[in-house]
Amino acid sequence: MKFRYPFLVVYFALAVQAGLAQNTYVPDNNFEQALIDLGYDDTLDDSVLTANISSVTSLDVEYQEISDLTGIAGFTALTDLKCDDNQLTSLDVSNNTLLTHLVCNDNQLTSLDVSANTALTELNCTSNQLTSLDVSNNTALAQLENENNQLTTLDLSNNTDLISLATSSNQLTSLDLSNNTALTELKCVNNQFTSLDVSTNIALTSIEAEDNQLTSLDVSSNTALTTLYCNGNQLTTLDVSANTGLTLLNCRNNQLTSLDMSTNTALITLYCISNFLTSLDVSANTALTILHCNDNQLTTLDVSNNTALTQLECYDNSLTTLDVSSNTALTSMDCG
Repeated sequence: MKFRYPFLVVYFALAVQAGLAQNTYVPDNNFEQALIDLGYDDTLDDSVLTANISSVTSLDVEYQEISDLTGIAGFTALTDLKCDDNQLTSLDVSNNTLLTHLVCNDNQLTSLDVSANTALTELNCTSNQLTSLDVSNNTALAQLENENNQLTTLDLSNNTDLISLATSSNQLTSLDLSNNTALTELKCVNNQFTSLDVSTNIALTSIEAEDNQLTSLDVSSNTALTTLYCNGNQLTTLDVSANTGLTLLNCRNNQLTSLDMSTNTALITLYCISNFLTSLDVSANTALTILHCNDNQLTTLDVSNNTALTQLECYDNSLTTLDVSSNTALTSMDCG
């Protein structure tokens, strides 16, 4: 039998196609409910009008128990996406090429492809299950947080605009920061570093490199440094003479036999617990408010110049006398 109205078939097909094009598939009920709550949809029917989302620039769907973010591709104008603290095992943002900020921490992601997101300036993918992360295309990246993953390598050679890096609690054995000269904040706690070269990172104001396997740490080039955490390593020496702006130093749990603080006159907080110090001169550190030097081999300790001290811990040493008559600001002391 010959169909006498073929144009109707064509029309119907085009109508169906147009209808599909007007809607974006959203199979996850929690994601769609979040879109309903935000006013972009009105009914749980696994779809949202594309016209309602195509011009949205910022989307916050954190803490929604979302396991599938299918439909995010319809947000073609999106520059800011927060989907942290959900149950995502995958995340496809290849269609969101305008993204500048992506926060997807605290999910269950095993991989993350941001190669198409060349405008990204901030990426937070902390607390996932990532074994690799390629940010070579993200040359505009200024802030990167990828802590608490399973990364064994991290190539940042193309990320010359990087200002802040937090890559703690991974399985990194080395980290090349030679191209990241704009870096001001570095957090690489709890990895497997035996060495860390920060000689080219002269803009650094904060280094947190505790709980690694460092046997040496050269911070002589980092004259802008105000905060240094290098505790929980295997350091036998530490030269901070060039770091005259240092306000906080934590070098506890190392193997230091001496520590020269004479140039660190801005120092406010000093933790040098559990080393092998036989002497400690803090006479130049008149701004010091917190001093914890317990569990060393000190036989004397002069804190007469440290009149701003509010906390002092010096127990487990070999002190026989301690004069704190000048330290009238003390609120906490444990030197027993």
